Amino acid sequence: MKNQQAKDEFIKLWGALGSQWGINRSMAQIHALLLVSHKHLSTEDIMEQLVLSRGNANMNIRELINWNLIYKEIIPGERKEYFRAEHDVWTIATRIISERKKRELLPAQSLIKRIANETLQENDEESKHIKKTFGQLDDLLGRIDQLSALMIRAEQNT
Repeated sequence: MKNQQAKDEFIKLWGALGSQWGINRSMAQIHALLLVSHKHLSTEDIMEQLVLSRGNANMNIRELINWNLIYKEIIPGERKEYFRAEHDVWTIATRIISERKKRELLPAQSLIKRIANETLQENDEESKHIKKTFGQLDDLLGRIDQLSALMIRAEQNT
């Protein structure tokens, strides 16, 4: 298999996986392209290789920077902005875990606790069932939170 074919297949796969994980396909493809690129790429390089509009490329590059998955690089003598990906896969995994925790897990935990504590004041069978279910969900989310914290600490200790 040629290098370009391998890159193209990986970018396609990463884009599809990103969509399944709730991440914009273009964002995942940009990340994949930068991940397999041995040199820094400009926005124009990214647009050309992935056939993206400037707006789509810029928006997703900024989001990847916010996730700390890619970095802006200044090349002396160049006016363009260049980007490179974090290449350590464990670091990538822990940053994604941290970001998903912040965006998804913590708000879900907060909502479940608030609903359970504030709105379920009745003492009938349905309320007891709802409280029990919310308690189990809170426990599950707490365990996921502990597991993600453990993974992040493991990365920091290696």
